[in-house]
Amino acid sequence: MTGRAVHSTSMTMPFPSVVRLSSYIRVPFKKVILSRKNILRRDGHRCQYCGATSVTLTVDHIVPKSRGGEDSWENLVSACLRCNNVKGSQTPDEAQMQLMRRPIRPNHVTFLRQFAGRTSKDWEPYLFMGS
Repeated sequence: MTGRAVHSTSMTMPFPSVVRLSSYIRVPFKKVILSRKNILRRDGHRCQYCGATSVTLTVDHIVPKSRGGEDSWENLVSACLRCNNVKGSQTPDEAQMQLMRRPIRPNHVTFLRQFAGRTSKDWEPYLFMGS
């Protein structure tokens, strides 16, 4: 950020890109909350059956609730309306539909990395985002 500065009463310093702490108190991160919005984020706003992105997406239970499927990170995926209706109350195997990838519980670092947007190269070692 060229041109920006931090001022004190007696000196001016260039605005820092990274601030390093001399001591740190560890605060545990909260788990990523299971929600429709976060399922869609985890799956990249893409149908996990056909790969469509520019359609209305729903959340599909891999093992349908009518068969004891639960609301969990590992049992919910993004699906377009068409694929969700074709699959219905079947499992993907029964409907002969292949999942693009196995759903997993995301961690906070994954979400930060995926949704932080563009970051400065100076920050990568501190955000666990190194190339």
